[in-house]
Amino acid sequence: MEKGKIKEFTDKVWYGTGAIGLDLSYGMFNGRLSRYLTDVLGLNTNFLLGLISAARLWDGVNDPMMGSIVDNTNTKFGRYRPWVITGSCLNAFVLFLLFFNPGFKTGFSEGGASVFLYIYIAVMYILWGMTNTTADIPYWSMVPSFTTDPKERSILATIARAFSGLGQGIVQIGSPIILNALGNTVNGAVVWTQKGYTVTVAICSVLLIFFSVLSMSKVKENVLVQPNEKFSFKKIFSVIKENDQLRVFMLFAMLSNAGFYTTTGVLDYFFAAVMENTKAQSTFSLFGTVGSILGLGVIPVMMKFTSRRRTYQFSLITALFGYIGMFISGQFMMNTMLLNIFYTVTQIGTASMFISQTVFLADVVDYGEVKMGVRRESVTFSMKGFLQKMAYTIQTVILYSAMGIAGYNKLKPDANGLIVYPRKVKNAISAVMYVIPPICFVLSILVFTFKFKLHGEYMEDITRKVEESRKKRLEAVEGNGI
Repeated sequence: MEKGKIKEFTDKVWYGTGAIGLDLSYGMFNGRLSRYLTDVLGLNTNFLLGLISAARLWDGVNDPMMGSIVDNTNTKFGRYRPWVITGSCLNAFVLFLLFFNPGFKTGFSEGGASVFLYIYIAVMYILWGMTNTTADIPYWSMVPSFTTDPKERSILATIARAFSGLGQGIVQIGSPIILNALGNTVNGAVVWTQKGYTVTVAICSVLLIFFSVLSMSKVKENVLVQPNEKFSFKKIFSVIKENDQLRVFMLFAMLSNAGFYTTTGVLDYFFAAVMENTKAQSTFSLFGTVGSILGLGVIPVMMKFTSRRRTYQFSLITALFGYIGMFISGQFMMNTMLLNIFYTVTQIGTASMFISQTVFLADVVDYGEVKMGVRRESVTFSMKGFLQKMAYTIQTVILYSAMGIAGYNKLKPDANGLIVYPRKVKNAISAVMYVIPPICFVLSILVFTFKFKLHGEYMEDITRKVEESRKKRLEAVEGNGI
């Protein structure tokens, strides 16, 4: 391999390492937080439903606002890197506080949870979303700034997704091991404790900062467009209003992401209540991580034979097939090994799905530049973080609603901290685990197939126009001796 190509590949790898830390944070938030709030702090699910709704309303303002701020940033360290490092450090600090109880009375105490605990969690919950946005938006906004070549973008997105999957894998496999090791064993069952959560989140917070600083210290930015416009909600809303393909992308991506996050979000409850074996959770997640790794090869292989559009459809159908297999093997056959294998299939589909979504969003940026005459990378990519949070919201609303209807708020731990889950609660959790995800994927396939038009000759023409525009800007910069 030539020196130049080696350096290009190395740069992509260094960029990708930043995704490890970001997904460590998101993995803890999406995968571990719900059960911590209900089973350790004893918070009411109705309060959590209200908190999530309030947080998403604020995200609808905060995320595009942050995208606009990043778009108009111009420092000697670059446009994106300062925000990624600053946001990661802040997010790590808030993540730790979110899983740390400074001493407030929990819901299992006599008289119920302290009002200060509710306020504390509400503030930290919203601050987590804000600080995550500060790091996540500029990080993923860097993808289209590297290259306009669809193949190069696919490679970059694949590498970043590989490291993102590694971050998720560390949380999904490693955190149950720590939580079980530091938990209390009661009648053969392990009760996860505050100490276990504190140690786990401390490790994740340190790694978040480490990988973000490592990545951004090695990456050089390639920014040719330097807008100098004041922040305006009108301009942000115009991006969403005028870019019809951005709206379509948000819909089909949010649906499939909601299906994926529903699975990861309900796992703690599923293995504690339905499987009654939290130690089996790490093995299940290990199979999923293997699937995520295998899924990285789907796009490079499929793209040799077919289009990116067909490849994406194949990814969604693969995930859907895996979910159907999980339902049959887990609900009817009660076969744990088959459940693990079909989860691997599901993760193969979702891993390749996430890679394609990153590339599609870069295409949406190009489409918006051609259609509107102005390039809005960070504002457009802010929608990625926002739709992830909306997907998480859909998942948690479904989960908390099902648990609330099933009477989860009435459950109390015994003297040893063990909660006994009645059949009604187990059925509700099983429904969330097996039924909701495949419905989301079917809807996502339909929206993508019939509404998303950025493919084939149409997309090739857009790419050509963007390359011509970038070439003219570069010539203008060189002509001015800058």
